[in-house]
Amino acid sequence: MSQNPALEAARQCSTLSQAYRKVAGICGDSVAVRTLDDEISWTWTELLARSDALAGGLAELGVRRGDPIALMLANRPEFFVADLAGVTLGAVPFSIYQTLAPEQIEYVVGDAGARVAIIERAFFDQFETARKGLPNLEHLIVIDGELPNTTPIEQVEASGAGFDAAAAAAAVEPDDLVTLIYTSGTTGPPKGVELTHRNLFNTLTALASIVDLPMSSRIISWLPTAHIAERALNYYISIAAGGTITTCPNPREIATYLPKVKPHFFFAVPRIWEKMKAGLEAQLSAQPEEQRKTVEEALALARERVRKQQAGEPVPADIEEKVQKADAELFSMIRGLVGLDEVLLVSVGAAPTPREVLEFFHSIGIKLAEGWGMSETTAVGTAVRPEEVRIGTVGKALPGTEIKLAEDGEILIRGGTIMRGYRNQPDKTAETIDPDGWLHTGDIGEIDDDGYVKIVDRKKELIINAAGKNMSPANIESTMKGASPLIGQICAIGDSRPYNTALIVLDSDFAPAWAAKNGLEGVPVAELASNQKLIAAVQAGVDAGNAKLARVEQIKKFTILPQEWMPGGDELTPTMKLKRKPIANKYADEIEAMYA
Repeated sequence: MSQNPALEAARQCSTLSQAYRKVAGICGDSVAVRTLDDEISWTWTELLARSDALAGGLAELGVRRGDPIALMLANRPEFFVADLAGVTLGAVPFSIYQTLAPEQIEYVVGDAGARVAIIERAFFDQFETARKGLPNLEHLIVIDGELPNTTPIEQVEASGAGFDAAAAAAAVEPDDLVTLIYTSGTTGPPKGVELTHRNLFNTLTALASIVDLPMSSRIISWLPTAHIAERALNYYISIAAGGTITTCPNPREIATYLPKVKPHFFFAVPRIWEKMKAGLEAQLSAQPEEQRKTVEEALALARERVRKQQAGEPVPADIEEKVQKADAELFSMIRGLVGLDEVLLVSVGAAPTPREVLEFFHSIGIKLAEGWGMSETTAVGTAVRPEEVRIGTVGKALPGTEIKLAEDGEILIRGGTIMRGYRNQPDKTAETIDPDGWLHTGDIGEIDDDGYVKIVDRKKELIINAAGKNMSPANIESTMKGASPLIGQICAIGDSRPYNTALIVLDSDFAPAWAAKNGLEGVPVAELASNQKLIAAVQAGVDAGNAKLARVEQIKKFTILPQEWMPGGDELTPTMKLKRKPIANKYADEIEAMYA
């Protein structure tokens, strides 16, 4: 039983529509959502009033239970009003990635069958272009001003007087859809993952058994709202726990938000943790030699302690004493500096995390836990309590779910968190969920005797070289990034090839710090890519990474590219996963040169 009355009340419900109203009644005048500067700061009572008003207006426009509503909004308080208005109606609000081109918006909105969309004016041009191919899109509502062929949100809110929001919410059933999550489309057009209220509540109940978030828990909304991790791990969990959400509209600013918000829960993709580690190391390298040496020695002892603990070995008393002292005098200060000194649970997922990164944060007292899940599993498939983390694994099956391996090592998962199916694609649904209810995840993994799961790689992304050897590119890439903070992004190449090569993108934060220390201050990162001194430094990192890999896995040649790879661009999905086929096509000349 939770110590949080809001969370306990939510867990007694079966839909988000009902839980939201109960939590709002309990939390009342406490803050539900805010901006960092508190220019907007809405209590639960105010949020409920605003979402009810919009729900009434949407009902006047003909939105009914089960109807999809497209949302194209940044992380801002108005998103919660729009989404919760849809939830109240039993409609199906779903988000669109802000980086999508008009033809991609057209596909997603058309596939969902939305007749209503709510956007902000920053995305009007691309949405208006997409709208030309969406004859069934009847209403385009804008939250921040008047634009041609649109309706201001204030006008919609004012039109629903007398609407019985409580009755509408009470009519929503557990097997109704709560949202659609469109996959990032690395292997073709995105698929619409249909998630129900029941899926969501199975996930929230399981997570509540891992961490008991208090009322008014501080959480930051900063990942794309079209991503299941943002939906489930930041937004939905905060609604159920009566938390306070601070919105961060620009994800590149998350590092400045953390120390100001001091979240109780924080989830980020590996790249964020890698950059945080690189930033701390860059600050360390700029310290006077004596101070730097003291910190390095403390980190080395703390890392040794972590490795012994992970191996189940006793920690010598002298090491324990020195690390405890370092924690009190140094590591606690670092945790405060990055804003994670009050966190109850920190998690990383969506891609492999270098072991060095995990060990670093454990060493400074931040028990970073790898988790695993998919849109199809309502974000979470495995998880673990902070005190039970086993570095190199993603934890155990979420309570209430089962996990096993197929004969070829593919992870299969079954339980109440599994999606209803793919929208409009019964054939794809049948391919993914077998008659016994097992979801075939496409991930290759291992499970130890204690039930801890290790992810090897995506089944379709394994490298099979010219000699027939199977390798995990994700493991190779993670090893390389862990070996050198200069490596920001890396794509391993080697399928049907005699040896492995890699395309490398420099870390845009660490590379300038390295340059300043090596007599190249002010040199643009693009120019550093061809600098022989820097190439030698990257080669040293690659050599260090190769030392941890089997000979057949090692990177024999690499090319440093003079540009940065951005989320939603040609090389990365909005959630920063590598688009391997587009990368191979775009950089075909650079790749062939490494095999010439």
